[in-house]
Amino acid sequence: MDTTTKTLQHYIGGNWVHAKDGATLDVFNPLDDSLYLRAAKGSRQDVQSAVAEAKTAFADYRETLPKERERWLLRIAEIMEERKAELLDCLIDEIGSPIQKAMFEFEKGLTMIRAAAGLCRNVRGETIPSDAPGKFSMSVREPLGVVAVITPFNVPLIKTTRLVANALAVGNTVVHLPSEMAPHLTLLFAQIVADAGMPAGVYNVVTGYGHEIGDDLTSHKDVKFVTFTGSTVVGQHISEICAKNKTPNTLELGGKSPTVVLADADLDKAMPLAARSIFMFGGQACIGTSRFYVERPIYDEFVKRFAMIASKIGMGDLRDPNTVIAPIISDRQRQRIKDHIEDAKAKGATVVTGGEWDGNRCQPTLLTDVSEDMTVCRTETFGPVTSIYPIDSYEQGLAMANDTEYGLSSAIFTKNIDTAFHFARNINAGMCHINGPTIHDEAHVPFGGNGESGVGREGTDADMEAMTELKWITVQL
Repeated sequence: MDTTTKTLQHYIGGNWVHAKDGATLDVFNPLDDSLYLRAAKGSRQDVQSAVAEAKTAFADYRETLPKERERWLLRIAEIMEERKAELLDCLIDEIGSPIQKAMFEFEKGLTMIRAAAGLCRNVRGETIPSDAPGKFSMSVREPLGVVAVITPFNVPLIKTTRLVANALAVGNTVVHLPSEMAPHLTLLFAQIVADAGMPAGVYNVVTGYGHEIGDDLTSHKDVKFVTFTGSTVVGQHISEICAKNKTPNTLELGGKSPTVVLADADLDKAMPLAARSIFMFGGQACIGTSRFYVERPIYDEFVKRFAMIASKIGMGDLRDPNTVIAPIISDRQRQRIKDHIEDAKAKGATVVTGGEWDGNRCQPTLLTDVSEDMTVCRTETFGPVTSIYPIDSYEQGLAMANDTEYGLSSAIFTKNIDTAFHFARNINAGMCHINGPTIHDEAHVPFGGNGESGVGREGTDADMEAMTELKWITVQL
């Protein structure tokens, strides 16, 4: 089907509907900026309609049995497998995923759904000892109600499957606002949810611009929980709205993730993992390593090997398994990357390799001699650009790694287990990987960061706790 002739609709209350005012937005293929499709451009009225449907559906959905929610979620996974080719094509053409990254995201998405199905039977309270004679005391977990899910463009299937499925697994209903750059992927998922037999109104999708309707969703009096993945600036804004309304939330925001490489590291094993840490999906990952701190005895060798790898990374057809580098999603983001590189060069940084563009793709770029006055030093670039700094000791590496307002992912490469665990315990980050890349995720882990990188954690157990509330019940026998 020629998607440029198609206008996607909202999915509200189990029905496909146009925006109430008939407005649409254009979605472009980031590889060549050609028109990919059009989607409904939501307004406040569309958001209100979706929240109302979700609130109405919650009354019955909260009473569904674990086996029912489990069956629906597992059916979603089955249909996803049946429609794998369509989902992969969308990930490639809508957001520019190379096929390897699209496959990675698809498999992770399946895992997220199946893990959520297992969560249905683990929404548990506990019995509590009581000082009152003959009193039986217990706690139960109850769903919150309508959950607002706001997802980014870079891993839309992973974020959608995790956050939506976990909310549904514990008995909540959902209103989902995807990135305006990835509406098709989300609406394909909505069709799968519908075909799996999920009751009408339980899952709703409104497409549109976050800066226009995001506040209408996050500030709605009937929204009982907000989960957002995106920039730190927008996350701070949402945090303020939620604080005013006392709405609980989780925020997964930006990162400036460090990797420390000590002199005893096995470079043969570390180098490909280092490359994966920053160049996957063209560096458009909040958990990508944008800072490498390398001990001086191996610094020159590390830079040499890294430059060799970076210069050979595939930038061909997105459906070629050898292609790694993705197109940068938008003109605004491309300009941000260009500005960071040019600012660094103008202030004395050395471009070891890369720094040039092939269409909408930035070459893998390694910078050395980066100083504090350069924008790239402390600000997230969100592209295939990383800085490499020499360090004289592990202690210096730890201190420099912690010298940031962010705290998302981190990594260390060393053969010394004591040093590795000291780093893991003392790095100010929500996640730490020893002898592994900063880009890593699993369905059941507590995924998230500290400081400017966010609030709370995602994952089956973490979402179960965040998206439910405890109620204390006693019975006097």
